[in-house]
Amino acid sequence: MSHVPVPAPDDDSTERWAREAALAAHDKQGTDTVVFRVGEVLAVADLFVVTSAPNTRQVRAISEEVEHRVATLGGPKPRRVEGLDDLRWVLLDYGDFVMHVFLDETRRYYDLERLWSDAPRLVWSDEVAP
Repeated sequence: MSHVPVPAPDDDSTERWAREAALAAHDKQGTDTVVFRVGEVLAVADLFVVTSAPNTRQVRAISEEVEHRVATLGGPKPRRVEGLDDLRWVLLDYGDFVMHVFLDETRRYYDLERLWSDAPRLVWSDEVAP
């Protein structure tokens, strides 16, 4: 069985997919959605998209919508998905960007905004203030 290498996306593709993930979260009533540029300080990804929801049903809906919308743009499937068992923190790892969908109380507990407060933010929508 031969392995066909998949070209790495360019920065524009990664940003486009991350923006679409943020918009998908917003469209499913994700709250306080932010996109952090973490690539200069973190080797595992270039961008973190973070959003939250008030209940587990909505966490699932946001996660599913993000997968659907990124795929619709021709983006990759997540390399790994974690957290679907309890839906308190779902992590969709796309390689160059990572989507974090939190239950509100879990997001407050981990406080990623404090951890990444120095990281620049990507403006992901003209209509939604970051």
